[in-house]
Amino acid sequence: MSRTGLWGFWWLFAVAVGLLGGCQAQKQEALSFAIASAPSSLHPLFASDAASERITALLYEPLVDFDTAQQPVPGLIRWERISDKHYRIRLNGQPSSFSDGSLPTLVDIEATLAMASGNARSPHAATLSHLTEVVHRGDWLDVHLSRPDPRFPEKLHLGLAPADRLSGGALARQPVGSGAFVFERWDAQNTITLLRKSDGQPVRFEVVPDPTMRALKLMRGEVQLLQNDLPYELYSYLTEQPGVRLQESPGSTFSYLGFNLEDQHTGDRRVRLAIAHAIDREAIVEHLFRGHAQLTNTLLRPEHWAAHRELTSYAHDPNRSLALLAELGYSPENPLKLSYKTSTDPFRLRVAAALQAQLQEVGIELHIESYEWGTFFADIKAGNFQLYSLSWVGIRSPDIFRYIYHSDSLPPKGANRGRYRAPELDLLIDKADQATLAIAATVYHQVQARVHHDLVYVPLWHENNLLLSRNVGVVKPSKEGAYDFLERVSLAHE
Repeated sequence: MSRTGLWGFWWLFAVAVGLLGGCQAQKQEALSFAIASAPSSLHPLFASDAASERITALLYEPLVDFDTAQQPVPGLIRWERISDKHYRIRLNGQPSSFSDGSLPTLVDIEATLAMASGNARSPHAATLSHLTEVVHRGDWLDVHLSRPDPRFPEKLHLGLAPADRLSGGALARQPVGSGAFVFERWDAQNTITLLRKSDGQPVRFEVVPDPTMRALKLMRGEVQLLQNDLPYELYSYLTEQPGVRLQESPGSTFSYLGFNLEDQHTGDRRVRLAIAHAIDREAIVEHLFRGHAQLTNTLLRPEHWAAHRELTSYAHDPNRSLALLAELGYSPENPLKLSYKTSTDPFRLRVAAALQAQLQEVGIELHIESYEWGTFFADIKAGNFQLYSLSWVGIRSPDIFRYIYHSDSLPPKGANRGRYRAPELDLLIDKADQATLAIAATVYHQVQARVHHDLVYVPLWHENNLLLSRNVGVVKPSKEGAYDFLERVSLAHE
């Protein structure tokens, strides 16, 4: 038979029987999840925003997964380290079929590694740039690297799609994976519908940009799930409504204030230091987040094996800010004028207004520019900003440091959006990449200390994940904010 094979045939047959049975019985009611913005792409190698990453994780199985300690474990593949520059990869048992009925093969894995490492648009290209050759030998692949990397499997958290579909852009809107869900449609209103493989349960992601409207839809029972992205005073109100349940977990979403280091003002560390000391993070967490966030000095959560837990905070010290700005000739009477870019999300605008008020006290006049998400994110990637605020979501591996701080990761090759260049830091990141776990942890501490000193970002907080539900069983959000709970949740009518 063709590549689909007998196994794929019987899978398709079972789906067809299930669909026919569903036509005879009442169509299963969809579980609706309201989200703030549509994903930019459902291609497993080009998802770069939170919505894209979280939905693609439902559609595609990863080559390598992570355990609760953020250590790599076999997913679709298992590996053998022949040397620090040579790995051998095999399929990990009998894989689930793709949604087109075909079975994942080593050819698909080979093509995935080639595209992830060789296409500059992929967010994985920077961390896989040292992958030089993949050789197909029987029932395994030999992967060769240009430099030693004893922790190479950490970099293979990649979703797998059929090799013949990777190019051409179709996967961005018509995904084909082997994950727990099958793509059904993406309509003109940006509503995305998936079908759960285990029982055919439809799950609908409905894009509702306005947070108040998302809350109203939950109250009216038009949607059953919301996660994050609401003004925090709404959570206490919504939990008082009949049938609404709130589940909360500490989150790994890291929020930060970013700078354009090529700008004549924000490129001056004294300006960045004045801003860091002017910001009252505790007040913002208390009054705007209502305590649903934890202050942090680095992007990794404190329990992560590579996290530097002893960095000194930039304390709220307006007098220090005033003195630094005075050296540069600025004061509240003669303010330094800077622009700050953010999205149109009402809560993010409130955070921006708080930052604006705090900076005004020390002699910085902050002009807030808000844009819809696509325009805002495009400007940030293009370096068209002085200051901005964003969040990194779902951080698991310290490979993120290469992606956002290394000189080789300037866009479009990576996410060094502030154009930070520090040869000494590049050497530290290279050293950490080539080190064993125990040594790498120490080197990553040095990396975090350096970027903290240089104020590439002002670290703000880790935001908790808050999941509101109605008419569903008990669900709890993950630390990474992933949507994997949708594999288990079911409707429970009032």
